[in-house]
Amino acid sequence: MTDYPHEVDVLVAGAGPAGSSLAALLARAGVSVLAVDRARFPRDKPCAEYMSPEAVRVLNKLGVVEALERAGAAKPRGTKVTAAHGARLHGVFDRAAVRPFRPTGLAVSRRILDQELIAAARGVGAHIVEGSRVEELLYDTGAVAGVLVRDTSGKRHTIRARLTVGADGLRSVVARRLGRRSHGRPRRVAFVAHLTGVRETGPYAELHVREVGYVGINPIGLGRTNVAVVVPASIAACASGRIPQFFSEMVSQFPAVARRMTRAEVVRPILTTGPFAAWSGRVVAPGAALVGDAADFFDPFTGEGIYSALSGAELLAATAIEALQLPGAITVERLAPYRWARLRAFVGKWMVERMIGYGMAFPALFDRAVARLGRREGMADTLIGVTGDFVPAREVLNPLFLARMML
Repeated sequence: MTDYPHEVDVLVAGAGPAGSSLAALLARAGVSVLAVDRARFPRDKPCAEYMSPEAVRVLNKLGVVEALERAGAAKPRGTKVTAAHGARLHGVFDRAAVRPFRPTGLAVSRRILDQELIAAARGVGAHIVEGSRVEELLYDTGAVAGVLVRDTSGKRHTIRARLTVGADGLRSVVARRLGRRSHGRPRRVAFVAHLTGVRETGPYAELHVREVGYVGINPIGLGRTNVAVVVPASIAACASGRIPQFFSEMVSQFPAVARRMTRAEVVRPILTTGPFAAWSGRVVAPGAALVGDAADFFDPFTGEGIYSALSGAELLAATAIEALQLPGAITVERLAPYRWARLRAFVGKWMVERMIGYGMAFPALFDRAVARLGRREGMADTLIGVTGDFVPAREVLNPLFLARMML
């Protein structure tokens, strides 16, 4: 029978990369922390399963890199992009002007990644409960004071916490309860498959863009390739009741991709996620905070979702540890350093994400930009370094770079 504590310092809703890494960092600092997740691990998750060199830096801090490599994780060296009219760019992490934590990222199934992060959290004293969902928030004099959790038998448990963290993903219960959850454009949906037998893969993630959407190809080790088809929600509606057929039809609209998959075999049911472009108007509230996709998620094109989860957890842990050292309620003022740290760390990334995400809606313009980035020495490496999270976004978001990209 699962043991539910009545009270903890921090309650984390969600035990994916954001929740489990936050739990590990807090427990390592002596904080009593409970993370609950509706899933039972290991479990599959629709995700690009790609991690940048900066994400690897945080994973190294958590002590899981060697385990992921022993499990067969691939080591991408950068990214290749092919635009709708054939323009290409090829960016390599290790060729960027700023040196990354290491010359490669990591790509591995979420079944493996999430399980290793949970093991790391438990190993330093975090309490992780699987198969339980957060139903409601508890309040005390206007501040969040814990949660009501429901287990698989239907029994409800009241757990009080000084700080409650929503790390429960794109459809976060905590974010919705805190209010001001917004959804915008572009509204895209991803269909994510694991395949064997995809030809001509190498040590690079690939993105193939056409008017209908884009396809991501990402080798994840052990002979498997993550293939994600991302299309507007209006087109994705046609997949209802026929996801495998829809996936094949969409891939066929990318001839350069389809010819490499003629003998490929789907080895895991195709999973869907989206629509994207969701964000929360406030990431901190009295007694509560949001991290990872629960805070914001724009579009998976740049492959930064796992990095954002890990980095956000690192930032929140630093603020939470300091806030908990003082007696009394965890106020918005105590959590303000996290909000400002997120802005400093992510505002440039958000701007680049949107520049690329909206740019794809104009194929001729996107093709022109990719062509120039691909031809001009160092520019592709700089952009991939920015999307790889170790080159400052200002290296792209400046008039000279933008002019060279378009003129």
